[in-house]
Amino acid sequence: MEQNHGRIFTAEMVGTGVLMLGGPGTAIFAGDQVGTLGVSLGFGFSVLIMAYVIGPVSGCHINPAITLAMLITRKVTRAHAVFAVVGQVVGAVAGALIIFGIANGRDDFERGQFAANLWSGPYFGLGATMVAEVVLTALLVFVMLGTTSLRFATGMGGIVVGLTVALIHLISIPVDNTSVNPARSIGSALFADTSTGALEQLWAFIVFPLIGSVVGVIAWLAIDDAELESTMLAEVPGALDARDTIVIGTGEVVLGVEDALD
Repeated sequence: MEQNHGRIFTAEMVGTGVLMLGGPGTAIFAGDQVGTLGVSLGFGFSVLIMAYVIGPVSGCHINPAITLAMLITRKVTRAHAVFAVVGQVVGAVAGALIIFGIANGRDDFERGQFAANLWSGPYFGLGATMVAEVVLTALLVFVMLGTTSLRFATGMGGIVVGLTVALIHLISIPVDNTSVNPARSIGSALFADTSTGALEQLWAFIVFPLIGSVVGVIAWLAIDDAELESTMLAEVPGALDARDTIVIGTGEVVLGVEDALD
């Protein structure tokens, strides 16, 4: 069936906008009242709800790191990925603009951090940010790929991914305010006060989640009945030169890990 790229763009834009309202919006409007648990659930509930609403249209990635993983594993076309990512960034900025418009109605409102991601100040530093973003994005990708498996229980994907997003935020909000999503980070950073350094530090919350996406794909291939040759990783020069074959069940994963990461 031919894909409607306009619908993919719109679905991902709306879904990412909802994610911004549910996550950063909760943090900005009610963070003092609901705390880390409430903000984490705001992110998780947003993903859970959108998974069932826009999932049938676009897959409900609402995150460039997820779209990258789906592209690498050839679950979406390049055109799908491009329209999805553009929609995600537009939706994140639009969602942040809506949050700003609402919050600006409060007399004592100051933009401050605006729920942006940082490694400086009260957070854990660049090294901890790198580890957290790579590992936790890999976890999210690992779970997302698992829910798209034919063996996964039908209809449960949204719940599992939503709970995973909530868990990830519970773990890492204290570390760097949790990104694992470059679009979400871009939206918040654009509206944060320049004195926070959010824009200067934004690169980390784009680069490390994307690296984590690739790590998550490799981790999933280690347990799935799939082959490296069936993914875009096979196009990486030298990726299949050294073949370490892992037999799993009835399938085998050709995983030249050393070369795949070159």
